[in-house]
Amino acid sequence: MRYLPLSARDRADMLHTIGAASIDDLFVDVPEAARLAGKIEGLPDHASELSVERQLGAMARQNVVAGEVPFFLGCGAYRHHIPASVDHLIQRGEFLTSYTPYQPEIAQGTLQALFEFQTQVARLYGCDVANASMYDGSTACWEAIVMARRITRRGKAILSAGLHPHYVSVARTMAKFTGDVLETALPELSPDTDVERLIEAIDGDTSCVVVQYPDILGRIGDLSELAERAHAKGALLVAVVTEPVALGLIKSPGEMGADIVVGEGQSIGVGLNFGGPYVGLFATRDKYVRQMPGRLAGETVDADGKRGFVLTLSTREQHIRREKATSNICTNSGLCALAFSIHMTLLGETGLRQLAELNHAKAVAAAERLGQVPGVELVNDGFFNEFTLRLSKEARPVVRAMAEKFVLGGVSLGRLYPGAAALANGLVVAVTETVTDEDVEALAGALREELA
Repeated sequence: MRYLPLSARDRADMLHTIGAASIDDLFVDVPEAARLAGKIEGLPDHASELSVERQLGAMARQNVVAGEVPFFLGCGAYRHHIPASVDHLIQRGEFLTSYTPYQPEIAQGTLQALFEFQTQVARLYGCDVANASMYDGSTACWEAIVMARRITRRGKAILSAGLHPHYVSVARTMAKFTGDVLETALPELSPDTDVERLIEAIDGDTSCVVVQYPDILGRIGDLSELAERAHAKGALLVAVVTEPVALGLIKSPGEMGADIVVGEGQSIGVGLNFGGPYVGLFATRDKYVRQMPGRLAGETVDADGKRGFVLTLSTREQHIRREKATSNICTNSGLCALAFSIHMTLLGETGLRQLAELNHAKAVAAAERLGQVPGVELVNDGFFNEFTLRLSKEARPVVRAMAEKFVLGGVSLGRLYPGAAALANGLVVAVTETVTDEDVEALAGALREELA
């Protein structure tokens, strides 16, 4: 099919219709400092395809490949080994070229895969029902907050200080348009979570309490009492899980009374991919299923009694009854959800538990070793595969210096919480099954050198 660009007259007519004087007027909400002035440096106006490939390839080679250097980055996106079979299967034509099934009856394979995915997520989260995925963990978190508002008819959400600051930022951005009140606080470099503070903050206006499990510092709290106290005040408990592998070893949020459990599924089957695409997970209790956003694949039988799959409760969706839609989610991260499901199937329950045990064991060994470095103190002694260190100096320049020596030593809290002096020395270190003893020694040596 030929590509026929718009003419200058076409563009002028469209701008006139919407009341804009120029194309630049369409970007007035973007801060001027974030706009590109002039051409992209280093790229010519035109070049042959071969020349462009070589130039872009040279630029790409400047990136540090995670598997080639000691890698301890986490905070919501984790490096795990993904079996080659996952990538092979999701690239099959019937999966790779499939889009959201607006005519679901003719997409039985896609719907069956989504149904299996939902079952896995529901079991992993300890909930009754899960949807067919969301865009990512942060948007799933926001959708949980507005779902709680629909259920309770209240407009105030209390966010744990241990909730990932990027998730908080997304929620605050969306709340500007809905009027929801969001209450939160900064975390403290302490082994204790803020469960007591959350309990005290619940009142008659609270729609939900949102807590991350494990939290941004890697701490693991018991959510049972928090769930009971929230329910006593008519509020819901929303649990956010950014590291689903942890649920192979620790109790699921649903078992502890969480009403809505959401999170990021990237750890299972989906690579880091320089930040995306990822896959949001969303699960809840049966009684709230009609308020759940997103797509829901269901199992049924046809006129001949044969098993079949459908998109059920579709009146919730924007393309059916827009004014009744429970969210603006009208598609899902289908291919990433499939990758999650395939990897989870290959692992099985036993394999997931073994993977979780391996992650935890490696993290414990790494924490003990790093704690021996002068100027390094372990903040939380209870964790899964991610923990926080307090350094003797500001962590952010230390991380940068180590990166220049090709040791990706973790995420500095100063980067996540700019301006929070009390957190500036905090360093969050993630240790997965991909980390070797040599990697840990390289990090220990780099820390010793930078903290000397």
